Amino acid sequence: MKFFYDKSITDVPFFKAAGIHSGLKRKRNDLCVIYSEKPCVSAATFTTNKVKAAPVLLDMEHIKSSKTYAIVVNSGNANACTGDDGYKKALEMASTTAQFLNLETNEVLVCSTGVIGVPLPMDIVIPGIKKACSELSHEGGNEAAKAIMTTDTIEKKVAVEFELDGKTAIISAMAKGSGMIHPNMGTMLSFIASNVNISKEMLNKALKESVEDSYNMISVDGDTSTNDTVIVLANGSLMNKTISEENDDYKIFKKALHHLNIELSKMIAKDGEGATKLIETKVFNACSLKDAKLSAKEVIKSSLVKTAIFGSDPNWGRIICALGYSGAALDPSKVDISFSNSVGTVATCVKGASVEFDRDLAVKILSENSVTIIIDLNDGNFNATAWGCDLTYEYVKINGCYTT
Repeated sequence: MKFFYDKSITDVPFFKAAGIHSGLKRKRNDLCVIYSEKPCVSAATFTTNKVKAAPVLLDMEHIKSSKTYAIVVNSGNANACTGDDGYKKALEMASTTAQFLNLETNEVLVCSTGVIGVPLPMDIVIPGIKKACSELSHEGGNEAAKAIMTTDTIEKKVAVEFELDGKTAIISAMAKGSGMIHPNMGTMLSFIASNVNISKEMLNKALKESVEDSYNMISVDGDTSTNDTVIVLANGSLMNKTISEENDDYKIFKKALHHLNIELSKMIAKDGEGATKLIETKVFNACSLKDAKLSAKEVIKSSLVKTAIFGSDPNWGRIICALGYSGAALDPSKVDISFSNSVGTVATCVKGASVEFDRDLAVKILSENSVTIIIDLNDGNFNATAWGCDLTYEYVKINGCYTT
């Protein structure tokens, strides 16, 4: 298995893409189309927020189609909380793309990201879709990745190649996400393409199981968005024997997909709005997987923990406090807590109580741009990892004037 950070979604055979500036934003790319020349099986996961954006409601129906060819995405407007009019506009985005590419409307998926509660200006969007469709190319992946960004500071894309059925398989993806990110997904979009030949049932199973331990284990700010969507398309052009059961080929594919999703999750967490540091929380030896995940998630989303990391303050009391209200089963008198990265490792809490530690070293560790919080509950055999970022002055600045 080999990772590539300079490849795009159009490095997958028969995939084309285009990213353009339609006018939804003042300058940056704001609309893209991803298209496979060969029919794809597709799978998706969506936000758990009860308030779902129009494109999410549409995609929940279109994902049932036996074939998918295209995804159309706009940024700058979430098309959320826009009522029946918003749904009609999401459907029009799909139908316009379908007409231009000679597809059925339900063979197109739609995503939007941006400000909630603002009508989508179709006089801008429809010409933008037509322009993007006319500019589709096998070199358009990078521009497409730029088009889905909102407050993101970097493009998030990664590809992985691996051997499958004696051939070189590829999975490539692009994602966006910087704010309104919380476990069970936030304004986070991820689009994944592969040349692997796999059944819709097995693709759906692999994606849903992977999401539980990747995207659903990140938190930037504790807010779950209305628009979260992860979509994977597989066009079968590798011509491998169809993966239709949980055999060795399925396990190889699922492993590659999961590692790719973890990489994207870490990119999203690290690029949280105003963030300066990636925080990884590793929980060991919980009495159940549920308790391990609850513990890791609660620590990673704690505002007090996040601000302490921002200030390079080894205030482990905030961590054990978060564990205590997480809802996870644990015995505080067994808990060990350490801070770690390439600089070193410092144990700050042993068996639920403070210990003497090198404070200068701890501060040096916390001053790096990546910090791991290691928590040993010493109460079982289950482990979990979550990712997040520090909470800075800049986060407040960005979100204090988001619509103004």
